[in-house]
Amino acid sequence: MIDTIFALSSGAPPAGIAVIRISGPEAESTLSALSGPCPPARRPSLRVLHSRLGGFLDKALVTWFPGPATATGEDLVELHCHGGRAVVAAVLGALEAMPGLREAQPGEFTRRAFMNGRIDLTEAEGLADLLAAETEWQRLGALVAAGGALSKRIEIWRELVLGLSAEVEAAIDFGDEDDVGELPGDFGESVAFVAGTVERVLARPSADRLREGIRVVFAGPPNAGKSSLFNALLEEGVAIVSAEAGTTRDVIERPVSLDGVPFTLVDTAGLREAGAGEIEAIGIERAREQLVRAQIVLWLGDPEDRPEGSILVQTKCDLGMAEVDGAFRVSAVTGEGLPVLVEEIIRLGKVALPPRGNIAFNRRQKAVATQALECLKRAGEIRDPLLVAEELRAARAAFDALSGRNSTEEMLDALFGRFCIGK
Repeated sequence: MIDTIFALSSGAPPAGIAVIRISGPEAESTLSALSGPCPPARRPSLRVLHSRLGGFLDKALVTWFPGPATATGEDLVELHCHGGRAVVAAVLGALEAMPGLREAQPGEFTRRAFMNGRIDLTEAEGLADLLAAETEWQRLGALVAAGGALSKRIEIWRELVLGLSAEVEAAIDFGDEDDVGELPGDFGESVAFVAGTVERVLARPSADRLREGIRVVFAGPPNAGKSSLFNALLEEGVAIVSAEAGTTRDVIERPVSLDGVPFTLVDTAGLREAGAGEIEAIGIERAREQLVRAQIVLWLGDPEDRPEGSILVQTKCDLGMAEVDGAFRVSAVTGEGLPVLVEEIIRLGKVALPPRGNIAFNRRQKAVATQALECLKRAGEIRDPLLVAEELRAARAAFDALSGRNSTEEMLDALFGRFCIGK
């Protein structure tokens, strides 16, 4: 028996309006118990809500959505109540007192939409990112996935592979009894075409960078001005600044949006080979680990020690220091040079993100799509139809895993656990 669930689906009260959703087989009878006979389907109606004991709850706008053409694929009710805390608490309390109803778990409405085929796994992942979006770039990237663009592309790949599998099966079925038939002459080109389209999407930056932000690591020797520059870009005093060498002992991370691009700024301990105590040495090791994880490195040290591909930054230019060729001269005190440096960080950040409006894989999707690509490449290289058929079957299974046709409960629990209650 499927439970009927309910939850507040709008923001925390107080608010002008509170939206409470009810989904499941008892949704219609619950609405009737609250407000009398159900109104016509999908037509908002102003009703008085009463508890089981007849107590007045609120005057609300109610809408009845019969399944399966609903957000969850089930019978669904929405109550648009006044958004005061006491009103919301009273309505939720009345629902909780009704037999057969329970409060929804985090992400349970969306999980039911997935289980009932209203959305696939990539759309659910995109929706999770959309709910967590804090910058314009994150919002636009999540909309692409949540809107089904990636789902449609995966379905196209799957259909193309199904067509190729049919050609292979025909060669196997209609070959001579003593010998398997030959594959079509252009079969390898057809496989290569599908593989090429998958490979082009794989080559794009990961969609995870949209959620996590481009990692910008401040690195260099002690007292180079890393923490001062870190604070200046954040416009707040997050990191401790001191003339004493080795003040920064641990990694400090802060998210920031620059021109709508999400970044994670990372301040690290000063790098030096000698003179560090036990605790500072641990901080130095963590700083080196951050250099490996960085998409952008701001190097505030000797140009000869500069990591490959990093941005050379000369701090404290307000003190009249000699210019260093190729360096961005900045002052955390006066702000000199900061706009130019920020402009360069934004430029590099945009390059490191998936292009706006284009589909991109997240970490999970990349791993599965890579499996599909490897199967397709092997299918295009071998000529034995039996082996080719097996590789194409494995590629289809990978595409099914991408869209969630064969998902595990553990993976679904991890995904939908990211959602809030009521979504």
